[in-house]
Amino acid sequence: MIMSTYRTQVRIVADVLSCASHNSSGNHGVGITHILQKANLSYTRLTVILNRLVTSGLLEQIHVDNNNRYIISDKGIKFLQSYSEFAEFAESFGMKL
Repeated sequence: MIMSTYRTQVRIVADVLSCASHNSSGNHGVGITHILQKANLSYTRLTVILNRLVTSGLLEQIHVDNNNRYIISDKGIKFLQSYSEFAEFAESFGMKL
């Protein structure tokens, strides 16, 4: 039997930030539907996470055509870089985040 591993909260945050980083076209940001699909989260859970990321300054929320869109901030980029570096470091010791 294969056991599935659950993502940590930090991994989920990194997935959301990565999605916002790779899919922000110019200053138009990325929509919630795209993040839902790429990060594989429910709408309710994602809205809680997005609110927390905006409040902490890791994401910026903008309004385009009556829609909320999200852009990764400089602080979010630094977080994502630090997370990636630590994940590589942990994996070099056989740990998976």
